[in-house]
Amino acid sequence: MTATPKAAEVDVVVEAVGWESLDLERLADEAAEAVLARLGMEGPAEISLLATSDAAVARLNADFRGKPAPTNVLSWPAQPLAPPAPGQAPPRPAPDATGELFLGDIALAWETCAAEAEAGGKPLGEHVLHLIVHAILHLVGYDHICDEDAALMEGLEVEILATLGQPDPYSEGPSRGEGESGAG
Repeated sequence: MTATPKAAEVDVVVEAVGWESLDLERLADEAAEAVLARLGMEGPAEISLLATSDAAVARLNADFRGKPAPTNVLSWPAQPLAPPAPGQAPPRPAPDATGELFLGDIALAWETCAAEAEAGGKPLGEHVLHLIVHAILHLVGYDHICDEDAALMEGLEVEILATLGQPDPYSEGPSRGEGESGAG
């Protein structure tokens, strides 16, 4: 029997203490596979994920967004993709001339992610899985700047997370928080 090729290869780099408590490579692979499957994207696609500290993410946030504070997750799409109109799906990213499909980079901030999970009464792995799904959707052109785009993106997140056996991260309830402040 031959193994089914993975739709995505996630290169995980851990630079901060704390992340070793999670199987981050498994979470990243699950998130990437689920997002690409839901969007009907064929791989192999490549993603880089940096698991780092609040201080490092604050520097990145200041450098790239002019916001000198930590946030839970940042993403840098490799291709500038945008939907044709609010509430519509963006075009799919295209492979480069060699056939490679690099989607982009993601950075997660340990202290912020851990604090949000605790404040929301969520298991840390569940929260981080959601943030990775969220970030990958940004890498392929989804956003939440206007209400129509936010509804589309959040709906996809809920749908994708459900395929992974995860609850709706936006529902209010005993184990739900206030949302993903700062996700971008």
